[in-house]
Parts: sequence; structure tokens; C-alpha cells
Amino acid sequence: MLRTHHCAQLTKENIGEKVTLTGWARHRRDHGWIIFIDLSDRYGLTQVVFDPEHNKEVWEIADKVRNEYVLQVVWTVRSRPEGQANPKLVTWEIEVIIDEIKVLAESKVLPFEVDEFHINAGEEVRYKHRYLDLRRKPVLEKMLFRNKMLHFTRNWFYERDFTEVQTPILANSSPEGARDFLVPSRLNPGCFYALPQAPQQYKQLLMVWGMDKYFQIAPCFRDEDPRADRHAGDFYQIDCEMSFVEQEDVFNVVEDYMKYIVSKLSDKEIINNEFVRLTYEEAMEKYGSDKPDLRYDMEMVDVADIFARSTNEIFSSIAQDTKKNRIKALKVTNWDNVFSKSQMKNFEKWVKQYGAQGLGYFQMKEEGLKGPLNKFFSEEDLQEIIDRTELKVWDVIFFGAGKKDIVLSYMWKFRDHLAELMNLKDNSKISLVWITDFPMFEKDETTWKIDFSHNPFSAPQGGYEAIADKDWEELLDVKAYQYDLVMNGYEILSGSIRNTDIKALVKAFEKVGRTEQEVKEKFGAMYEAFQYWVPPHGGFAIGMDRVMMILTDEDNVREVYAFPKTWKWQDLMMNSPSKVDEEQLEELHIELDLDE
Repeated sequence: MLRTHHCAQLTKENIGEKVTLTGWARHRRDHGWIIFIDLSDRYGLTQVVFDPEHNKEVWEIADKVRNEYVLQVVWTVRSRPEGQANPKLVTWEIEVIIDEIKVLAESKVLPFEVDEFHINAGEEVRYKHRYLDLRRKPVLEKMLFRNKMLHFTRNWFYERDFTEVQTPILANSSPEGARDFLVPSRLNPGCFYALPQAPQQYKQLLMVWGMDKYFQIAPCFRDEDPRADRHAGDFYQIDCEMSFVEQEDVFNVVEDYMKYIVSKLSDKEIINNEFVRLTYEEAMEKYGSDKPDLRYDMEMVDVADIFARSTNEIFSSIAQDTKKNRIKALKVTNWDNVFSKSQMKNFEKWVKQYGAQGLGYFQMKEEGLKGPLNKFFSEEDLQEIIDRTELKVWDVIFFGAGKKDIVLSYMWKFRDHLAELMNLKDNSKISLVWITDFPMFEKDETTWKIDFSHNPFSAPQGGYEAIADKDWEELLDVKAYQYDLVMNGYEILSGSIRNTDIKALVKAFEKVGRTEQEVKEKFGAMYEAFQYWVPPHGGFAIGMDRVMMILTDEDNVREVYAFPKTWKWQDLMMNSPSKVDEEQLEELHIELDLDE
């Protein structure tokens, strides 16, 4: 064997043993004649010493060693002389003076310094040399964290009688929301596979088979633009499906798993050890988003009825149509003692970048409500604003007014911006929120067509009758048994109770412009299988990478991947994507038609 122990493994129990270590020369220091080298591997670090008086030949080899050389060293473990112990090191009770050394591999000068916590290179350089970046302790720790999460997750589901099934990677194209990645078939010219956006159809077919509890750590592929919480192209989800369950049964499984995994992998605390529940409509009206971060308050309050009585014609006209418009108040506690009036006025510029026409505000002083909007309200209406928003002295309240979707959107972003400024996002806390009762359908504001708002396989509340004879306006009021779980402002889970009534499933697709024949063509296996008795079932998919991002306090999901892609969709290390030979294209019956 090239080694007998790992770095940082040796203790006083090994005194008298002849040991062999291998690793990278992480740091090298000369102290007069004595040479110190920090020998490192994935398990830790051992400081080894080369003394010319102990072994001149070994010392001469060590004198030529540079950072990141791969070394093999041999010595007999001895006690440290009295008074020389260093409790900062794991090996603090033993002496490490090397008897033999062998250079297993030399290294040229690295493109950046492999330091534990400091990095002098940008993301593109790091990712191009990811195999070097992974030597850094913070990066390595995230890979080990990922390994632990996979291990704990599998054990948790195994212990609860879930069966792990690996579903195909080469699948069929289906309209599930995002763009597919297509793979041409050599033996079936003109035909294509699609990399699965999710194992949705396969896991539902497993329920038809009779498997009542399925899970999988599933790779998924979607041609979507990357962002901080979405990796380019591929990601992993904890995929689960269960038969003979209702929504509450699914929630119980998820809550038990999340409590377990948070406690096993972090020191973070789930706030009140509870999962808050909000309907989609409640979340939008109170927080402007279906992904609210409830580590802090700042709930929006509707004040349209009060503004309808104001003498400001802009506000009063907006307040007349509460179906299309909104006027929302956002209270910030003790804000008046934190920021100046000029800073508050700058917030108007900030929200305008997101479509706001303006941003009104009041300040709660000891003498009462003050602000540029006072003149438009009676004393009674000002008092009603104070009462409804529960204002106290030194609180400030901001107002957004205009079209519903625009107001909710920019007030949500503004709420998040204020939380950042006030350091309200406590990373030691975990906020978990169920969002339920999503609309089954939505209207595309560009095409004015009706489409599914979420998973097309979700069951409509009320069944077939809820959608059968409804026009497009009535369809927008239909709710689905669709749910998301939000963690600290990020959607980490999506799921639903499935639509197992083939008649209702076909009718739902008809409402978005797809015929029964198209359903048979696109979802032929499910259409056929559902004729042979299908149990009621439901499930979920947890965005594993996002959960890890939150639990490791990362701001970008790329940092929890061993080999991430950049925001330009490039794997710089492997030079991917890349062009292929003309012969390969011909074999696949593909001819490129590209502009020069």
C-alpha cells in the first residue's frame, strides 16, 4: 500500500508505529535549517518536519519540494518533547520528523492559490480548473455535505418502506413547462428522445403498477435560463410518489423528512418548529409573492378602501377598481430611527426600476402620522391607517398603488430589499411555508390563451364538474390540489394530488387547446394505463440543490455542484458545449443551417 493512514488521523495511540502518509504539499515553510510542510488530503492536514541533522538526504529532497507536489513520507511515530505540544493540531501529542520521502508527482505553478478560505481567482478560472478548486476546504466540505445529504435521504426513505426506482434518462418530449433537451435517434431517423424535465409520467405509471411508495434522487434537465437558485441545464430532485394518499398525508411525509434533514445536517432552527400554511391568494396579497420569506414580518395590508376616500384623484381612481388594481401598505418597524428622509425618498427611484409609478410613505411621529400624503386624507382616515396597520411611534409605512400584478411584484421586491438593508435575514433560522390552492389555469398576457399555471397532471378541486362547462374567465377561478414548499424565500418543493380521472384529464387539456388525440399522442402510456384501474395518488419533488444551498449559507446554487456550469451555460473544464465532427452529424441525419 502507498499509505497506511490518512492525514490528521494519527494520535498518541500510534506511538511506536512505522507509518506512511501520502498527500499534497499544501504549504512549505523554511525555519532556518528546518523545513515544515503541511501535508494535506481530503481527510485533513498533518504538519511534517524535515531536519538535516536527523536525515540530510531526506532534507535535501524536501528542500526541492514546492506547493502541490504529491508526496509519500515515512517515519516512526514518537512523543513530542515536553513543552513542544501544539493543541491546535490534531497530531499535537506526537512528533513527525520524516525518515523517508518520495515525490510521487510534481506540480507546475497553479493558476490560483489553493488556500482554505481565500481565493484570488474569479469564477471562470476556478471552474476551468475545478479539480484544483475542489482541493480548497470550503469547496470540499460542500461535496462532503452533499454526500451526507444523499446518504441520510436514502436511509430515511428506505426506513419508511419507499422503493427507489431509477427511471429512464432517454425519454419522450412532453409539454411540461420548460424547453426540452432533444437527443436525435440514429436508428430512428427524424425521431428524437428528450432528456426528462422530471420523472413525472414514469412515477405515476409506477402507481398504476401497484408500487405505493416510490422515491428517487432524480437527475432532471430543463432548457431554462440559469439564475442564482437555478443551475444551468441539469439539476437533481428528491422525487416521490405515493398511492392512496390525500394532500395532508403528503404534507406529513414532507414535514417529517425536512425536520430530520435540517437537524442532521445543520445547526439551524426551524422557526417555532412549524410549517406555516398560506393559500396562493393569501401569499400574493400579504407578501406579493408565492415564495415569501417569513424569517421576518412586514406583511402587506390592503388600504384601497381608505384611499378611495382621498382627495388625490390618482389614488381614488385606482382604488375604484379593486379587481384589477391594488393599493398596498407595507409597515417597517422603527424605521424612522434608522434611515434619513433623503434615503427614504431614494426608495421611489428603486421601485421604479420594477414598474412602479411612485412610492408614498408616512412616518409615525409622537405627534401623529406625518408625510407628504397627509393633505389628501381626513383625520379619521389617517387614524384608520394607523389602526389597520398597527403603527407605533417611529414606524414608517410605504404605499404602492397601481395595477395588481405590478404592485404585488415591486412591493415584494421592495420588502426583500428592506430586509437586506435591515439585516433581517437570519441565516440561523429556517422559515418553511406551504403554499396551497394554486389556480389550475392562467391567462397568457401576450397570447391571451389559457394554459396550465403549474403541473398539468394536478387534480382540479371539484373534479370534472369544476372544469367541464366553464368558460375561460370561470376557469381562472378553478383551484388545483397543487402545493409548493418555500424555504427562506426559495421554492424548494412542488407537488400535487394527481388527476387520475381520465375524463377530467382529457377535458383539462382540451381547455388549454389540446385535443384528446393530442393527449393520446403525447401521453399515450398514461392515457392507456389509466384505463386499467389507477389508484388515487400524489407526490412531490424537492429541489435538493436548493436545500443544500440554503443549509450551507451559499448565495449561488452552482457552489453545491462538484462540476458546475457557468451562467453562460459552459462547462469550462470540459469545454462543453462544443462542436462535433461532420461525420457524427451525418450519422444522425442532421444538417446544420447556421448563419455565418
